[in-house]
Amino acid sequence: MNFIMTKIIGYLLIIPALVISVTFHEFMHGFVSSRLGDPTPKQAGRLTLNPLRHLDLLGSIMIFLVNFGWGKPMPINPTYYKNPRRGTMYVSLAGPLSNFFIAGVTVLIMRAANFTTAGFLSTSLYYLAVISVFLGVFNLIPVPPLDGSKILAAFMPRNLLPAYYSMERYGIAIIFIGFYFFRWDRYLTPLVNVFFKAFGLPLY
Repeated sequence: MNFIMTKIIGYLLIIPALVISVTFHEFMHGFVSSRLGDPTPKQAGRLTLNPLRHLDLLGSIMIFLVNFGWGKPMPINPTYYKNPRRGTMYVSLAGPLSNFFIAGVTVLIMRAANFTTAGFLSTSLYYLAVISVFLGVFNLIPVPPLDGSKILAAFMPRNLLPAYYSMERYGIAIIFIGFYFFRWDRYLTPLVNVFFKAFGLPLY
């Protein structure tokens, strides 16, 4: 019974952390795109901190299955940018960077409040920091449609872009296969731990 209750409490703490991390991640995509002159996020009703506009069912489930996940893709139109490739890279970077920012601020709050003992509030903040780091790192994977693919595309030769972006239709399948059959988590864990160590969190 204690094990079941521990799992239930864990999920209850993960859910708000997931909602906050995903919401800010997607909002920052839209915010930066809007600042670059793109009206698409606002027109789509996505330039908001309402989590219901940003959560993706499959991406949320993946958090519980493999500790990584994503939100509903933010609609953008790079043709509004002065430099579409560079602008797309900035918009893509905004999501993961917002997650690392949340993790850093959360840890600073924990330290300022001297949360040295386990408690509901301190554990909730810890989960928020951890989920934010995982979400940020996961989205840096260079597999379309994840943010990492658009960041990498900014440095790729233009003639390779059509073939690279054609992978997007298989992106979710590639991610599932990568984690379940090729154990991508073994390669991502060292990167996750870099951020954990930087934020003063226990290593994963």
